[in-house]
Formats: sequence, structure tokens, C-alpha cells
Amino acid sequence: MQVTFYSSAFCEPCMATRLVLEEAARLVPAAVIEEVDVALALDRAEAARIRSTPTVVIDGPDGEVFRAEGAPTLSQLLVALAKAV
Repeated sequence: MQVTFYSSAFCEPCMATRLVLEEAARLVPAAVIEEVDVALALDRAEAARIRSTPTVVIDGPDGEVFRAEGAPTLSQLLVALAKAV
């Protein structure tokens, strides 16, 4: 399962999201987490319809199963990761 975390350098909620993602990765080692700085990958962020940071997108075998604009909770991420299996 792929987790893409769209962030920006001066985003305070991104810092909180990073911590929640680290804990989710510890609990679900199969989760592959990639952080994308929207300023450095503007085309990719636009293609993914990213409108704000932080945004977390989780993809399963059949496509997107979860999208959170703003800092998600650990519970939200764990449920979404279970759906992505």
C-alpha cells in the first residue's frame, strides 16, 4: 500500500502529520510512505489535485482509498491502511 504525503516547508500541520505517519509506519510496516514537497514537485501535486498541505493520499491495489486534507489522526490512517490491503 502506498501512502503519499504532500507537504510544504513552512507548514506546521505538516509537522504533526509527519509524526502520525511515522507511528502508522511503525504499526504497519508494509505501508510505503513517500513525502512530496509541493514546491519541488508542482506538476505532480497539480496532477494529484492537491489544494492544500498537508494532504495524505493512500492508494490500494485498485486506486485511491483515502484522502485527508489537513492532519489525519492515527485512527483514520490505520482504518484507511486496512482498507488499502
